Amino acid sequence: MSIKKDYIRPVDFKHGRVDMNHGAGGRASAQLIAELFARAFDNDYLRQGNDGALLDIPAGHRLVMATDAHVISPLFFPGGDIGCLSVHGTVNDVAMLGATPLYLSASFILEEGFALADLKRIVESMAAASRDAGVPIVTGDTKVVEQGKGDGVFISTTGIGVVPMDRQIGGALARPGDVVLVSGTIGDHGVAVLSQRESLEFETTIESDTAALHGLVARLLAAVPEGAVHCLRDPTRGGLATTLNEITRQSGVGMLLQETAIPVAPQVNAACELLGLDPLYIANEGKCIVICAAEHADAVLDAMRAHPLGRNAARIGSVTNDPHHFVQMATGFGGRRIVDWLSGEPLPRIC
Repeated sequence: MSIKKDYIRPVDFKHGRVDMNHGAGGRASAQLIAELFARAFDNDYLRQGNDGALLDIPAGHRLVMATDAHVISPLFFPGGDIGCLSVHGTVNDVAMLGATPLYLSASFILEEGFALADLKRIVESMAAASRDAGVPIVTGDTKVVEQGKGDGVFISTTGIGVVPMDRQIGGALARPGDVVLVSGTIGDHGVAVLSQRESLEFETTIESDTAALHGLVARLLAAVPEGAVHCLRDPTRGGLATTLNEITRQSGVGMLLQETAIPVAPQVNAACELLGLDPLYIANEGKCIVICAAEHADAVLDAMRAHPLGRNAARIGSVTNDPHHFVQMATGFGGRRIVDWLSGEPLPRIC
């Protein structure tokens, strides 16, 4: 005897909790997918209803693919949450190769007992971030683990984009004489997460900078000839300092930064001084580093400053010929110091 649809209760997103049935592949799984994920992420590709999605790729382009796992704690923080962060992080990884992000997939690991109200809030945040970015979530997966074997929710996202055949942008392409730019203030995300995690109160609320950067990247690339921009990178875990050290090793160069030119919001700087942290090593989720030919640096800077996400863009240093691949800093006191690799993670679980 078939069960009438009228007798199937809707998912209780107000009081309900994730249970093992939601990951068992039966009716409870299908209902959660239909009433939450499919409804929030709805698009033509997702409606295909298969385990994968048939995608359209424009001719004359190469594919770019990036994947990222998000295990941030806490799940909600000033300026964002794990949902929008999981979209922004992967969109930005694709954009840092000079590519146009086209599609996302999303995989959820849910812990038994997690509040469905919080899950709904996270999924709706992801959906809004996806719509705002113009990059649909076209396929995904959900698993449930026993209580105590997860931490609420972990999200993995994979992004696919396209880049013109003749565009070459990467971490191995920085050259001596290039200029180093950053799109805005550093350290905002890491300090925002820390303040929420530790219930720290500052005079003003510090918010995460989490944002999708592909619009900013498209604008700055359009402002200069093809080939003028050599490297793009978003300084997430390990912050600006660690990311620049990665680039110097990839490219076989050195860098000289100007300490007084690096933009740091006053409240972030004050929080770092109070906590004994260096903003150079604090994570960002809505900033990018641009390394470009010196003759085009002003045009790139102007293009970034004309975009809402690049208003505080700054020229912070130059690429040097250094066989040791050091990142050095010209300090405000007239000396120099080495900006070394991060040896540990000062702020765990920030993305």
